[in-house]
Amino acid sequence: MVKKTQDSGAGSTPQRTTLKDVARAAGVSHQTVSRAINNKGEIDPLTRQRVLDAARELRYRPSRFARGLVRPDMTTVGLIIPDVANPFYPELIAGVIEAANVRGWQVVVGSTQGDRDGELALVRSLGRQVDALIGFLTHTDAELAPHLEGLPLVVMDRHQSTAHGVVDVDVRPGLRQGLQHLIARGHRRIGMIDCANECGESRRDCFRAVTEELGLAVDNSWIVLGEESMAGGEAAFTDLRHRHPELTAVIGYNDLVAIGAFRAARRMGLAVPQDCALLGCDGLSIGELLDPPLSSVYIDKRRMGQLAMDQVDGLLSGTPTAPALLGTELLHRGSF
Repeated sequence: MVKKTQDSGAGSTPQRTTLKDVARAAGVSHQTVSRAINNKGEIDPLTRQRVLDAARELRYRPSRFARGLVRPDMTTVGLIIPDVANPFYPELIAGVIEAANVRGWQVVVGSTQGDRDGELALVRSLGRQVDALIGFLTHTDAELAPHLEGLPLVVMDRHQSTAHGVVDVDVRPGLRQGLQHLIARGHRRIGMIDCANECGESRRDCFRAVTEELGLAVDNSWIVLGEESMAGGEAAFTDLRHRHPELTAVIGYNDLVAIGAFRAARRMGLAVPQDCALLGCDGLSIGELLDPPLSSVYIDKRRMGQLAMDQVDGLLSGTPTAPALLGTELLHRGSF
C-alpha cells in the first residue's frame, strides 16, 4: 500500500504529488519514473507497472503547466465521443459543459470518429492535457490502463468497471413501455435492427430479455445487424422486410437507424405505422421532422453528461461515487 500525501493542516490544500514522491513510493529513481510515465527508454515491464500503480494511488499527474498549457490553475476535463456527426452527442456535450461551468472547470472534446485503432492514441494524447477523462470507449479496463498513466476516467454507456467511474443507461424501462404499447395494439411479430458497438449488455440482449418477460416470441431471424447510421438502418430494414414481410413492427438500435428504416419503408410503399410500426431509441429532436414523428425510447442526454461530471468530481476529490444508472422512458409520437 502506498502512503498518500497528507494535508499540511486543517483547511489547507493537499500538497501536489511530485515525481519524487512516486519514485520514493515505488522504490526507484526519479529518472525511472519519468521513463515509465512517458513510456520512453528501456524499462522492465514489472517495474513500469509498479511505477504506474504508485502514480495512480498517489493520484500523480505530470504538470500541465510544464507541458505548456496556458491555464495550469484551472481543472480541465477531457471528453471523448465516437462521432461528432451523431446528433446524440451535442446534447450530452452541453450537459457536460453546463456541469463544468458550475464548478469553474473547462472541457476539451475529442472524437474517435469510430476508429477503434486510434482510440488508445487519443486517450493518451488528450489525457496528457487534462485532469480527468470522460469517454465512450470500446477498450477494456486492462487495455486502457497503460495509456491512462493514472488519470481518473469515467466510462460511459458501460455496465461496469472495476477501475473507473461509470455512467450507464438502462434502456429496459423505455423499451418495456414501447413493447407493451405495441402488444396492446395487436403486434406480435416484432423485429429489431441492432448495431454491434457496446461494451456491456447489447440492446439485442435487452430486447430479448424484455420480450421474454412479456411473453412475446421472437425468431432469431427477426433480429438483424446494421451499420449505426441512417444508411445502415435503411439497408437493414430493406433486407429484413424482404426476408420477413410478416413483421408488423421494427425497433431500431437508435433513432438514426430508425429514421433510415422509415425512409426505406416509404420507398417500399409502406405506410407508417399502418403497414409497419417503428420505434427508435435516444429521443432525438430530429425525429419530430418525420411525418408521422418518430416514437422513441427517450434518454436524457444532458442529464447523462451531468452525471458524468458528478463522477469526475468524486474521483478528483478522492471520494468516488457509486456507478450512475440513467433510466429511460417512452417518448410517444406517431410512428407506432
